[in-house]
Amino acid sequence: MQHQQQLQHQDNRRPAARSETPRLLLVDDEPRLRNSLRDLLRCIPLDVHCAGSGREAIALLQQHRFDLALLDLGLPDMSGHQIMDQIRAHGQDPEIIVVSGNTDIDSAIGALQRGAFDYVRKPYEPDDLLQKVQNALEKRRLARENRQIRTRLANSERMYRYLVDASPDLIYMLDHQGRFSYVNERAEAMLGFKSSELLGRHFLDFIHEDDLDRAQFTFNERRRGPRAARNVELRVKCGESKSMSNHAVRDGYLTISLNATGLYSQKSPDGRPETYLGTYGVARDVSERKRAEERVAYHAYYDTLTDLPNRVLFNDRLSLAIIQATRNTKQLAVMFIDLDRFKTVNDTLGHIKGDEMLREVSARLKSCVRKGDTLARLGGDEFALFLPDIRARRDAEVIARKILDELRRPFVLDEQEFYISCSIGIAHFPEDGATPDSLLRHADIAMYHIKSQGKNGFTHFALDMQSTTGHLLTMEADLRRAFERGEFEMFYQPQYDVATLSMVGCEALIRWHHPSKGLMTAGEFIPYAEEAGLIERLCQWALRQVCLDLKAWHVHDLRDFRVAVNISPKYLERDGFVDEILDNVSAFGIAPETLELEITENICIKNVSDTISKLQQLADSGLRIAIDDFGTRYSSLNYLHRLPFHTIKIDQSFVHDVNESTLRAPVITAIISIARGLGLNVIAEGVETPAQMQFLEKLGCREMQGYFFSTPVPKGEIATRLATHHAPFNGEGHPAQRLSDSPRTT
Repeated sequence: MQHQQQLQHQDNRRPAARSETPRLLLVDDEPRLRNSLRDLLRCIPLDVHCAGSGREAIALLQQHRFDLALLDLGLPDMSGHQIMDQIRAHGQDPEIIVVSGNTDIDSAIGALQRGAFDYVRKPYEPDDLLQKVQNALEKRRLARENRQIRTRLANSERMYRYLVDASPDLIYMLDHQGRFSYVNERAEAMLGFKSSELLGRHFLDFIHEDDLDRAQFTFNERRRGPRAARNVELRVKCGESKSMSNHAVRDGYLTISLNATGLYSQKSPDGRPETYLGTYGVARDVSERKRAEERVAYHAYYDTLTDLPNRVLFNDRLSLAIIQATRNTKQLAVMFIDLDRFKTVNDTLGHIKGDEMLREVSARLKSCVRKGDTLARLGGDEFALFLPDIRARRDAEVIARKILDELRRPFVLDEQEFYISCSIGIAHFPEDGATPDSLLRHADIAMYHIKSQGKNGFTHFALDMQSTTGHLLTMEADLRRAFERGEFEMFYQPQYDVATLSMVGCEALIRWHHPSKGLMTAGEFIPYAEEAGLIERLCQWALRQVCLDLKAWHVHDLRDFRVAVNISPKYLERDGFVDEILDNVSAFGIAPETLELEITENICIKNVSDTISKLQQLADSGLRIAIDDFGTRYSSLNYLHRLPFHTIKIDQSFVHDVNESTLRAPVITAIISIARGLGLNVIAEGVETPAQMQFLEKLGCREMQGYFFSTPVPKGEIATRLATHHAPFNGEGHPAQRLSDSPRTT
């Protein structure tokens, strides 16, 4: 009873039961003693196998593997020592307890030398024997668990080594002095240095001199846990290893994003403080991302065609100049420059040659301005210039005359001379306005005044020139009547998948049948609609018309077909915007996925949370969202992760840079890479030549639109193409039938 209580107490302390019952070999030539031992061991869960001789024991060893053996030394056919030798010869390693009546000390020593766990002399105390059996099994269990732990540890270490060395990131450790104590194998591919070249070197030896202060601050902070340094960007030196895979190295340096965590010893039992041991960190190469962000950011502030500042940067600089002029009681002048007869050149020679002339015009204008002046291209053939720190109006007149004289010289295009001129309006601070908008608007009015007087000249703004704004009032009245008279019509420009040469969608483009001006494109009247506050009404009309046309086309196969309609920022800001969209979809019974809403990227930085909420509701309802004119304005790439976009549209201004002679378009490459990284569809607009199509297709852009494929056509033409299985493209585009559609209009 006592030994049963002991075993029960030991069972309570044992861990979870093994998946197999321990197997015991009982070898004794006395049947009575074997049976007695077997009965004694019933209180322990064992799979007991008995043998009365050495031969029987050897036979059982050949059939099974044993965890424990109770072995008598005095057997009729062989000694217990011989059986122990046979056990080892068979590659088994059970725990062996010798149970023998032999009192010879040499027998006991021989058994122990052969690895016996214990030696019990007959007669024995049952409780003592049971305790020894239990101890042997416990030792066996602990040894097995220890082997498993060592195996798991070895496997874990191998896996850790593999993960660390195969990581796409550089993983390192620094000692408490800031010297490399460990670097994974990624170092050579990323930095061009072998691990051995970095070990023992101080990390500051590899940091760009302009980033030394930030690097020292990051490492000296020694933060850990949630306060550890995160996403610190540093420029690091590169080696010259041929194994280096990075091609974004600039001036011998690349940019990394770094996470650094301080390493400390555990707090000692006697209360001594933790000791700083060094730093653990992970570095990721972000050079390509930084280059792409720089490209996108650059083109947010600069004109892609001329490399001049765009309207955004011009206004920023003008705002600063106004502040400085106010503080110093100085004057400044703003010029609005519009080219005369440029449309004739553009229509005669085409868009590519027109762009060539604009680049030459920009170069000539830059040669006329002073250091400190800002020249910008506002769009099309419109330029703006402001002159800070002038003393009198005649200072601006000197620059204006230089510009007129410079542009009078002939331009040579296709070995033919062309002549253009320009009209210049001038507004002065502070008498003509105190804000960038008012100065630019008044310079614009002065420019229109000189155009009405015969062009090719300049004039200063005067209050009586504002009568020209009467034209705006006339256009506003005409627009309001256009709604009542039903003068708007929706045209559609097909979008093609160049891999299948089939139409996969189209973009809705609004037209106005003006009673006296004829058919007007969106770019010709949208500005007036925005000025008159009619843009929301126009968006509502366009959305309803697109839904109506989609319903009419429903008889055709519209799977994988979509119609994109541009949405004004003001319309998106409307409180009932989401409900109006969904009500139209429901009322006309169209599939939500066939409707794609295009928004311009500048929406992304206005009321971000509201924009995300509205667009997410529409996306959850099945509608597609596209970002238009990507790269022409500034918006953080971080918002692309948060906004539910499906498509990025490459602006036509980037596509126009691609031609037969210079197939270089780094911004397009960056945009396609960003879209691919975010899992978004990408469409290029403004494709006009086979070279542009082939170049874009090579970069991975499959979907395109432009005059190479088709001009905008009435809805009836789209229905005809849908009836012919989405009208496969036959390569016969219509580049000569170009219309001045603005990609930012409905």
